[in-house]
Amino acid sequence: MVKSVMVAYALWAAGGPLGLHHLYLGRDSHALLWMLTLGGFGFGWVREVIRIPAYVGQANQNVEKEKKTPPTMVPPVSPVRFAGQVCVGIYFGIVALIGLNSLGFFYLIVLPLCVGAGVHLVSCIGQQTSDLQKTLTTCLITSPIFYGSALSPLPISLAASVTAAQYRRVKPPQTPGSTQKLGPRLYRLGLAWLAFSAPLGYSIFHNTTATLYYLSDCVAALLDMFWFLPWLRNVFEYILLIPYRLLCVLTGGGYYEDAWRKVLEILLKEYTEREKEALQVLSLEVDASLEDITRSYRELAKTWHPDHNPSKDAEAMFMKIHEAYQVLLRRHKPHRFT
Repeated sequence: MVKSVMVAYALWAAGGPLGLHHLYLGRDSHALLWMLTLGGFGFGWVREVIRIPAYVGQANQNVEKEKKTPPTMVPPVSPVRFAGQVCVGIYFGIVALIGLNSLGFFYLIVLPLCVGAGVHLVSCIGQQTSDLQKTLTTCLITSPIFYGSALSPLPISLAASVTAAQYRRVKPPQTPGSTQKLGPRLYRLGLAWLAFSAPLGYSIFHNTTATLYYLSDCVAALLDMFWFLPWLRNVFEYILLIPYRLLCVLTGGGYYEDAWRKVLEILLKEYTEREKEALQVLSLEVDASLEDITRSYRELAKTWHPDHNPSKDAEAMFMKIHEAYQVLLRRHKPHRFT
């Protein structure tokens, strides 16, 4: 069926960030990417105002035109595609860090595979693809070098994107009648969307504190990279605070220099179950300050330290007190944005 530019533009306007126009044009990889990133974080969706006619032209290619494109031809390097691979690889890595970091061998296996999946997804957009096996292998080799770092998705994604660009190739042309029905395509896209969103949603709703702290640490670590250029650091921080400024404008409130730092405190007002258990271990109330927590910890640690307490349960109790202190300390640690 011949695709219409007008229909593509209508779907772009109605549900572009969800990839409806790509679904209409048979670009399932592109549609999935838009579903997971809401239109390339909005920038890709806007860019497609001028790209849709080309997408429709590709969808309407006839068999004769496809025969003129050798399947062994190496497509040209695209800076936009490369940047997209790096960004989406980092994005998939951050989602994995938020939702899957409790899994065993996370930094050695889970994280690199997630980053590689994001890079490869961008590699498969349009008429181009890449070597998935080599991309994932690069991720698995790079990951141990940056083991445990909050910024590890960045170097892993860069290495994977270089590999994907090196092994890029044109997709083989589809044979007539090979286009699949919409139902099976939506089924596979739905499974992929659930696989991506379910761990993230579970983590956000059941471990909100850890999620917010991780995001805070990542942004703080990113800003700390520009310590030698204070003006550039301030520019990045200003950009990151734009959503808060817009919120103040929409709600009629004023913007105060220190007010945004209280947003995290508001979001963390409710204690998690683990933090409630930690409060019980240290015999504290929910309104305990950092000084109260430290004082109680020192008193209990002195009482239950194995060197001073001959009880057989002393060592286990001492470790329990220490773990409870670490849990509450992470909650009350100062925000690192400056």
